Amino acid sequence: MKKAIALDCREMKDRDSLHTYLAQMLEFPAWYGPNLDALFDLLTELGPTRLVLDHACVLEEGEPYGRAVLETLRDAADSNPHLELTVLF
Repeated sequence: MKKAIALDCREMKDRDSLHTYLAQMLEFPAWYGPNLDALFDLLTELGPTRLVLDHACVLEEGEPYGRAVLETLRDAADSNPHLELTVLF
């Protein structure tokens, strides 16, 4: 059974809050480096997980970093057969 994690993109106001929120919600290890490469690496190592991004328009319509995060999440889901990504705008 996949673990379901709902992520509210409204909590991802800027680069720092985004990585802090993701690290907390996804229970990343303390050594997680807040950058897109580290995010991709940890997402591709997740076991059966379903991520639900609510209010993804915040990332899509915000600053370029938000769009890069959304792309990283999609790429990780494409690379990890155990990771399912649902994007709700």
